[in-house]
Amino acid sequence: MQLEVLKRFDDVEPAEWNALAGEFPFLRHEFLSALQRHGCIGRDYGWIPYFLLLRDGPEGALLAAAPTFLKLNSFGEFVFDFAWAEAYERHGLRYYPKLVAAAPYTPATGPRLLVAPGQERERVAATLAAAVREQAEELGVSSLHWLFPVEHDLETLSADGLLIRDDIQYHWTNDGYADFDAFLEAFTSRKRKKARRERRRVQEQGIEIVRRHGSDMDAEEWTLAHHFYAATFEKKWNIPVLTRDFFAELGRTMGDRIIVVFARIAGRTVAAAILFRGGDTLYGRYWGCDADFHSLHFELCYYQGIEYAIEQGLQRFEPGAQGEHKIARGFLPTWTHSAHWIAEPAFRDAIADYLDRERQLLAAHFRELASGSPFRDRDDGG
Repeated sequence: MQLEVLKRFDDVEPAEWNALAGEFPFLRHEFLSALQRHGCIGRDYGWIPYFLLLRDGPEGALLAAAPTFLKLNSFGEFVFDFAWAEAYERHGLRYYPKLVAAAPYTPATGPRLLVAPGQERERVAATLAAAVREQAEELGVSSLHWLFPVEHDLETLSADGLLIRDDIQYHWTNDGYADFDAFLEAFTSRKRKKARRERRRVQEQGIEIVRRHGSDMDAEEWTLAHHFYAATFEKKWNIPVLTRDFFAELGRTMGDRIIVVFARIAGRTVAAAILFRGGDTLYGRYWGCDADFHSLHFELCYYQGIEYAIEQGLQRFEPGAQGEHKIARGFLPTWTHSAHWIAEPAFRDAIADYLDRERQLLAAHFRELASGSPFRDRDDGG
């Protein structure tokens, strides 16, 4: 096997790459190449593409790849290591650049050790993980971070000696619901009434909900969708790095994987939520609104996604990071993970101790969150 560095996504054949990425939308060639083509990643934003590929000899078949970036900051990662960087700085050490394996700006669990179909997955994945770590050592970076890997990738990274960090998100799982009403029937009576009241309040405000697939949207609709995305970031004094042209290109190249939910009043669009689908999973990503409407955020970002997932037979819905308020709407606490290699031995030991203590606190918090589930016990008649 021969290691190769990929700095431009257009330098690899889309079909060859997508055979590794599979159905995970945020690592598809269409998504990554559009990010680079429209300037959404690069040195200006601290995401420098440095993908590591394993080939079967020089210019041979692509066997495996890791979606790695040289990171000049910790923004857009959703696994927060700002305190680690600050500790490095206090000790006169350089934390950036670091090497990060992730889907940019996307806190969604997915493959990180990408292995071609037909390969001996465990062996090739272990070879790739070791090769990426060795590359990090050769580059002289402070650290290597694998963000939101799927379980089998996490096992490989743990076996390679990396530190494992846990966190909590809130995911919805399809329990074979026939429709949205059947889903609500699984709630306790009180929680079911609350959810129905929230949906009813949206209707009572005269709001019309319209779902559109990206492939069916015209230029004006993409301009609106981007407007709402950007407005939310600007309200939070953040930078909306994804451009309108980026979204429009995705509409052309992977529009069947994008769902935009618009809210309209008297023909005027007042809000939108942007979701992606891949395989059996729906991912909520962005939302924005021009005014304050009661319960509209819950409708566009949660209930519409659940309803769509049931209609399409999808098994999971990940609505994004954080937000304990999601529990009451059927999204239960779910473990997410990351894996970390720290070059400096003293810092590695200190971070390992920190992660052990953090894990204990999170475990107690997870149990507390789980007790707030809106679902009734099967035998309580709720």
